[in-house]
Amino acid sequence: MTNPVTRDRRHFEDLTVGEIITLGHVTVTKQMIFDFAHEFDPLPFHIDEKAAKASLLGGLASSGWQTGALSLCMLVDSFLGNVASAGGLGFENLKWKNPFMVGDTIGGKVTIAELRRSTSHPQWGIVTLDFDIRNQKDKPVMTMRLANLVECREALA
Repeated sequence: MTNPVTRDRRHFEDLTVGEIITLGHVTVTKQMIFDFAHEFDPLPFHIDEKAAKASLLGGLASSGWQTGALSLCMLVDSFLGNVASAGGLGFENLKWKNPFMVGDTIGGKVTIAELRRSTSHPQWGIVTLDFDIRNQKDKPVMTMRLANLVECREALA
C-alpha cells in the first residue's frame, strides 16, 4: 500500500544508477563561518581571523562539517526533498580537498552510484550517492559517499 505522505515523491523504483543530480550553489560569509564554528567546530582557523591567516589555510575557512551540512542542504533542495527518503544511513570516504574560504561559492553534483533493496526490510531500498563538491574556480572542495534509505513503492515478498 502506498504511503499517503510520500505518494507523490520518487521512490526507490524511480531511481537509476548513473543519474546525476545537479546541486545549487551557496556562498559562505564570514558570519556564517563564525556562527557555525562557535557552535560546532571552534578551532582557531574558523573563529579567529588572525589565527586563520597564520594557519596552513591562510585565511578564515569554513569547517569541513559546515561544508558537509551545506552540501546536504543543497541535496535536499535539489533531490531528496522530492524522494521518499527515510534518512541517511551513513557516509564513507569523506575527503575535504581544498578549503572553503570566506566569499567562496560551492556547488557540484551528486551521482547515484548504487541501488540495492534491503534484504531484511523489503519495503526499503538503499541508494548510494557520490558527492563532488567544487568551488567557483572548479577546484574540488569535498567528496564523499552517502547511503540513504528510500521507500519502495512495492515491497518484494
